[in-house]
Amino acid sequence: MNVLKIIITLFFCLWLGACSIARSTLVHHVDVQQGNVITQETINQLTPGMSRRQVQFVLGSPMIADVFHQDRWDYIYLMQTGKGATTHKHVTLFFENDTLSRISGTLHPQESDPSTEPPNQQVSLVVPTRERVPPGVFNRFWHWITFRDIDEDGR
Repeated sequence: MNVLKIIITLFFCLWLGACSIARSTLVHHVDVQQGNVITQETINQLTPGMSRRQVQFVLGSPMIADVFHQDRWDYIYLMQTGKGATTHKHVTLFFENDTLSRISGTLHPQESDPSTEPPNQQVSLVVPTRERVPPGVFNRFWHWITFRDIDEDGR
């Protein structure tokens, strides 16, 4: 009887221990993104003196807009991959008289070097002419019911 109790106890211990290996490579885990996506390019677009609306246009709505600190906006971004790697970025913007005064956090605006920027190139867009497609059965039937000519719609 004691041997049976020991075997059952060991079985349940192994069964519970198997739950801890759920993070194995056999199970697919999704990537989890939370907060505002913050990149160096978007931070480089910020300049002191920008209004709140301009900042909101560039970065979006702040993740944290504290009622008690209305001159401070916090943007937080957290990316956790399925393999467990975590990326955390945060940017805090401070306003004085409704204009951006300073930026702190993990990303800061960088001065762009004109030699590394690609030259501005003019792009021409060619729009093909619209092909005349013969009307289908339903289109012809609709025009027959409404007593209209098919070319009246400009089609």
